[in-house]
Amino acid sequence: MIPYCLIAAGGTGGHMFPAQALAETLLARGWRVKLSTDERGARYASAFPEQVVREIVASATTARGGAADKLAVPFRIGSGVMSAMRALKQDRPAVVVGFGGYPTIPAMSAALALRIPRMIHEQNGIMGRVNTAFARRVQKIACGTWPTQLPEGVTGIHTGNPVRQAVLDHAAAPYVAPADGPLNVLVIGGSQGARVLSDVVPDAIIGLPEDIRGRLNISQQARAEDLERVTAAYATAGIKAEVKPFFDDVPQRLADCQLVVSRAGASSLADITVIGRPSILIPFAAATGDHQTANARALGESGAAMVLPESVLDAESLRRDMRDILSDGARASNMAAATLALGRPDAAQRLADLVTELTA
Repeated sequence: MIPYCLIAAGGTGGHMFPAQALAETLLARGWRVKLSTDERGARYASAFPEQVVREIVASATTARGGAADKLAVPFRIGSGVMSAMRALKQDRPAVVVGFGGYPTIPAMSAALALRIPRMIHEQNGIMGRVNTAFARRVQKIACGTWPTQLPEGVTGIHTGNPVRQAVLDHAAAPYVAPADGPLNVLVIGGSQGARVLSDVVPDAIIGLPEDIRGRLNISQQARAEDLERVTAAYATAGIKAEVKPFFDDVPQRLADCQLVVSRAGASSLADITVIGRPSILIPFAAATGDHQTANARALGESGAAMVLPESVLDAESLRRDMRDILSDGARASNMAAATLALGRPDAAQRLADLVTELTA
């Protein structure tokens, strides 16, 4: 009999990308896989293998909408739970795996009620609200960031955050340290938090010493409303730059760069550590529970990254850190090696092993 796993994931890339990696790994091992998410999450599911059946459930969050929307949240989630119960009774999975976010509540609640083996994967260094609610009601907790702040009495297993195949294709790519040649700098930030990078990064770069500035190739992610001013700032300064809202070849750009300036989202850090590049991390201050600061902690403490909190971030401080890294090849190489040491390219395999253990 072919084993069947139901994966429940919320409506953001941070939840969906590792869920996709697990789905791909389980399929390769001969499993049947379904994805339970809401309509928002389904928009991130286009890259899932076609063999993965999508089940759209009713869900909602208290983080968005007006008063009427918030009052409707319990009813929408309740409707989703009842729908999930019917689905799981008709096609009972061997394991249910939750990746966090409100859309995971129906499937995880139904699995709990039907006593189906279940586990959760937490991507960030501080456990999210939904995963916290289920933490004492699952058999295993996999942690993408280590250490992860967990509820008292709960034990986690460090698996790492799975990365997509495009990243694995560049895993441990040889690092070309800053020297006399071109200097490639990649600037990436989540859609919610990229504005401050658009505000600060160009000013920091424009003020770098000429011997560095004249060799720069900048790739910067910026929101659509910021594209024109960021592009104009680099053009006026005579700096070669490509500015886009989204790069579909981030793994290649990571492999080619000498330095990354990035937010500290769990998925971004997983990519950076698997490929192994020095970075300056600017945690998104408004992230729930300040989890991006927790995500960045291990990289900062190990010397793999410079961590600049938004509270002290300005063009001068960022320029100082960029100059220090780009002008010191030995230091940059040491940072790259320290970053690579933190990578978990086998995270999806580790997750799949835990899923398999629950069926034993």
